[in-house]
Amino acid sequence: MNPDRLFDGLREDVRKNAPEDMDITDIEFEASVIAIYTKDYEKYSENNDVAKSLAQALRRRVDIRPDPSMLEDVNEVDEKIRSMIPSSAELFDINFIPETGEAIIEAINPNEVVGKEGKLLGDLKKESGWNVKVIRAPPIPSKTVSDVRGYLRHEQDERRAMLKSVARRLARPTLNGEQWVRMTTMGGFRQVGRSATLLMTRDSKILIDCGLDPGSDATPYFAIPEAQPLSDLDAVVITHAHLDHCGTLPALFKYGYEGPVYCTPPTRDLMALLQLDNIKLGFGEAKKILYEAQHVRKEILHTITLKYNETTDITPDVRLTFHNAGHILGSAIAHFHIGDGLHNVAFTGDTKYEKTWLFNPANNRFPRLETLVIESTYGGHNDFQPSRVDASDEMRELLTEALAHNGKVLIPVFAVGRSQEVMLVIEELIRTGRLPNVPVYLDGMIWEATAIHTAYPEYLNSQLRSQIFQQNENPFLSSIFHRVETSAMREEICHSPDPCIVLATSGMMSGGPVMEYFKEWCDDPNNSLLFVGYQSEGSMGRTIQRGRKEITLNSKGRTMDLQIKMNVVTVDGFSGHSDRKQLMKYISSLEPRPDRIVIGHGEDRKCTDLASSIYKKFNIETKAPQNLETIRLR
Repeated sequence: MNPDRLFDGLREDVRKNAPEDMDITDIEFEASVIAIYTKDYEKYSENNDVAKSLAQALRRRVDIRPDPSMLEDVNEVDEKIRSMIPSSAELFDINFIPETGEAIIEAINPNEVVGKEGKLLGDLKKESGWNVKVIRAPPIPSKTVSDVRGYLRHEQDERRAMLKSVARRLARPTLNGEQWVRMTTMGGFRQVGRSATLLMTRDSKILIDCGLDPGSDATPYFAIPEAQPLSDLDAVVITHAHLDHCGTLPALFKYGYEGPVYCTPPTRDLMALLQLDNIKLGFGEAKKILYEAQHVRKEILHTITLKYNETTDITPDVRLTFHNAGHILGSAIAHFHIGDGLHNVAFTGDTKYEKTWLFNPANNRFPRLETLVIESTYGGHNDFQPSRVDASDEMRELLTEALAHNGKVLIPVFAVGRSQEVMLVIEELIRTGRLPNVPVYLDGMIWEATAIHTAYPEYLNSQLRSQIFQQNENPFLSSIFHRVETSAMREEICHSPDPCIVLATSGMMSGGPVMEYFKEWCDDPNNSLLFVGYQSEGSMGRTIQRGRKEITLNSKGRTMDLQIKMNVVTVDGFSGHSDRKQLMKYISSLEPRPDRIVIGHGEDRKCTDLASSIYKKFNIETKAPQNLETIRLR
């Protein structure tokens, strides 16, 4: 069927299922959303039941919008909305998009704008005549969040054109004949890095993750026939924002991809931050640059965000739902419902099956599940980590000892995830008097990444949300944290005689500000280097962690020999990955239990070890493929 004929049929269905007195002026299709424009917006803005019943009848997401001709003057509406919003909402800004009739309110406390049972939001829609939507403004100003939102507003025409193009691809007819599902491993199997998997059906090609190897800068195997040309890909799904899962994504747009990217809202913002920083680091270290800032901007324009448990069509025969993965902010398990019940497969991405200081445990319940693709970073039979409580106690002891010797503590961290967990632990230790009140400096992208965390507290665990919302105690805003904003400030910290704690990127010591502190402090036995995150094979962090006492660095065109006399320790238990026990517990608790489990994202022996153990214990078919293998799932 021609997409135009399908759209005509859907328009008829909308009018047939809509209330008879609903004055519909236009119906448009944006990706999987049906946008219904009406002159009766005031009447239906306070009645969500109409949109819900239409969505159920049409099996599509529905957005009811005011007809542009009915919109009141922006200046008058702005004044009216501001007069209705209580000061407790801490209003940040209001942006108007006449083409969609949206008035987007940014507030520090968006619940105060929504009101009890949504009453105030309904009143705002009714009184203004605009499609009022509320988003959270970060309590710590975030340049990334501001830039992303501003860019999407500025390029709204191109954005809508992209969404309409996606809608047309979704409306294309499916092929007749035998149905099948298969996956091809393009990176991240029997290795950690450059994660990428091609999920294919007779009608669809979907790329799950598009990563970069942190140690070698290797990219996925894009040259395979199944992935060419890139313009034939229907969709890219990103599980989370770490560069080993999204670091090559902008290059797709450089080389011809024009389709959508699906991820959670925090993932969109965080991956833009990390990708832009990766460009900057590449220039600074004279590395090959895979893409430019313009390609990151295009990626943002093409990104369609989904919250946890939201479901949407991403191809004519595949529906996607995101579930919490417990790894970093916005990390998601991607569940694909293929065909009319043909097959269900979930990709965990990186996952943590334990409640952490930041997140609830990974979701383990799905409506249907025949195949699970799971990580094995710590899947080896000896990969057991202490609990978060034990890790906190060990960190307190190590920090107390280091600070007692008037030493400085350097903690290499990933900007996203581990930084914020370490911040929470240190903040609590100092606030409760179990650690001396020393300054804690945040260098690199940590401050900006933390600001993004404050923009999305609904993705944090229930206890932390309660602390932020109900007790009005946001630990990220503690006065103990100081942002390192200039090289002069970094230099001053390096040469200060006073004890302090520094959290700095990069987490594997592959470059970045952490190396500036390390070069100054490594020859003093009173200082400590504290590892809290995974160090990949071949990284500088792994080399030092293994006990090397002398290293040679190349810095600004000259070599530098360093003697390592500082105390080098590792605190396990801060990892965002499940250890062996948690992986096995996750599989034992899965509902429903899958027929097949595919193991990836781990060193060779860990993948095969975990696969063998799962088969022996649960009698589930397992596979630990290498890169460039194809597995038929159905």
